Amino acid sequence: MSALATTASAQDDAVAPPITEFPREQTLIIHNPEQPATNPPNFNIWVAGNGAAWSNGLHQLTMDTLWFIDPDAGLDGALYNQLASDTWQYNEDFTEMTVDLREGVYWSDGEEFTAEDVVFTVETQMATPGMTWSAAFSEAVESVEAVDDYTVKFTLAQPNSRFHSIFSVRWNGAWIMPEHVFSEVDDIMAFQNNPPVSLGPYTLHSFDPNGYWYAWQKREDWDRTAMAQWGEPGPEYVIYRSIPSSDNRLIEMSNGNLDMIHDLSPEATFSIIEDRETARGWFPGFPYAHPDPTLPMVIFNTQNELFADKRVRWALALMLDARAISMASYRGAATLSAIAIPPTGTHPDDYHMPMQEWLEGYELDLGNGETVRPYDPNIGLQVADMVRPQFGDEVPTDEAAIRRAFGYGWWKQDVEAATALLEAAGFSKQGNTWMTPDGEPFEFTINTFTDGVINRMGTMIAQQWTQQGIEATPLADPQIFGTTLPLGDFDVATAWSIETWGGDPDLSFFLDSWHSDFVVEPGERQPARNWQRWTHPELDRIIEEVRVTEFTDPRNLELGKEFVRLMVDEMPVIPIMSYNVFSVYDTAVWEGFPTAEENPYANIVNNWANSKFILTQLRPAGSSE
Repeated sequence: MSALATTASAQDDAVAPPITEFPREQTLIIHNPEQPATNPPNFNIWVAGNGAAWSNGLHQLTMDTLWFIDPDAGLDGALYNQLASDTWQYNEDFTEMTVDLREGVYWSDGEEFTAEDVVFTVETQMATPGMTWSAAFSEAVESVEAVDDYTVKFTLAQPNSRFHSIFSVRWNGAWIMPEHVFSEVDDIMAFQNNPPVSLGPYTLHSFDPNGYWYAWQKREDWDRTAMAQWGEPGPEYVIYRSIPSSDNRLIEMSNGNLDMIHDLSPEATFSIIEDRETARGWFPGFPYAHPDPTLPMVIFNTQNELFADKRVRWALALMLDARAISMASYRGAATLSAIAIPPTGTHPDDYHMPMQEWLEGYELDLGNGETVRPYDPNIGLQVADMVRPQFGDEVPTDEAAIRRAFGYGWWKQDVEAATALLEAAGFSKQGNTWMTPDGEPFEFTINTFTDGVINRMGTMIAQQWTQQGIEATPLADPQIFGTTLPLGDFDVATAWSIETWGGDPDLSFFLDSWHSDFVVEPGERQPARNWQRWTHPELDRIIEEVRVTEFTDPRNLELGKEFVRLMVDEMPVIPIMSYNVFSVYDTAVWEGFPTAEENPYANIVNNWANSKFILTQLRPAGSSE
């Protein structure tokens, strides 16, 4: 299988695929953001930590599962019935889920996909600790059975209206195993699954033994996969390349050897789009980047008495200048969000735009008999004006386009209101230094990323608080997600505790983990994702109602808006912006990529498994099709 592999060295980007051996007009070449695989021949995606790569085309092109929920609009709505022929079917109390499977789907070796594959996948992982989804299945499933070849019935361990989400791909999901292959394996944990039997439209062609590139070829029987309902994938070959150096990504795209770059710095993006006529980003002009359904924010450790009072949290929010944060972090190419929902996918239509009137009318009690209206709906417009002198016509002028690209508004920087709130909370000022109610200087550390846009964001926020008399010290933290946030070993952090589906208003992707039942005592390890360790009776009420509300019920949108209003009132985190990914693609060889303005049918960020739907829309550049 690796006959085309070239000799590799350990140097960065030393190994390129043998591109000249593939017809360029039939080949899509994609940047894989993963480092080169530590165990390149391993394709057993179901074993955690075995060194197998994921975003090398394995989970995009060969894996499949029951449903996909795209973080953007989708080809015909964001919810795809993939291996399932319809949506999930729960009984009245959500203790059973039945799934009807799509008929006529085949593995690449000719074996038909049936209910036995689903049952085997679940039972095998439940019986094998250390497999990727073993814990999730063991916690949720009491039993699973194949009612017939195309029907699966799950009996759940407890009522669970979101059990289907395990099989619903956002970035990834519980991939179905080929029962006829793995049932013959003596040691599943050691099995490398090389070459992988594919349930998707591509099979492995060749790969670099050092893990720098993987090449895939379209199946002759692609029409016997679930993807066929969306059309034939355009490329005959797809190559995924690990290119750690940003400079080398730019060189390879400039030389025509790269069609899709997963991510660049803002500055590198500006450069390639200026230098190469056929290169572009998600937006047609500035800010170019795709807003992912993740919300970078200020996270308060609310178990720290300094941040237990919402007046303090609100005061810190009102000391910030979102325009300066945008310029410092993304060079102005940020999509700001004042509410606790990422401004991406369908969320602007579901939440941000409909809630503008409420936000503009929101009154904040300062605790001294006065109120203010803290929301400024024009912050995004102001940022656009700030970058227009440099980027000119690349910056949109249409107000609706500006709001979708730069954000729908943010909180005013109001130092006077912040002062009133701190004083109402018992703080006082000595000279230019704020003192706590205990008479100590108000000072703390803000843990942030080691580099990149979040580091810039955290550093600028610390600087703004320090300028207002609060000694906030930024700390570049390489373990921020590994140990710092889970152990609560921080005062304030810049990271995120909110991730959504993106293409659906339902907030269950993160919200259930915020229930007070999961909040631990100080010093103990906090389960993801409530890093702020915040509890509130109204939050629990919302979560508990979501648990008994079916995923597609319109009530979920109303519950989401109730969550937003509670988050504004309490400010347990300060939402800042979406995690904008500077994905760049080149249209010299292929056309039909999703775009923000014309056809936002898929997330352009190509390490996501749902990026495979893009391939069905691609056609050769200049084609009349």
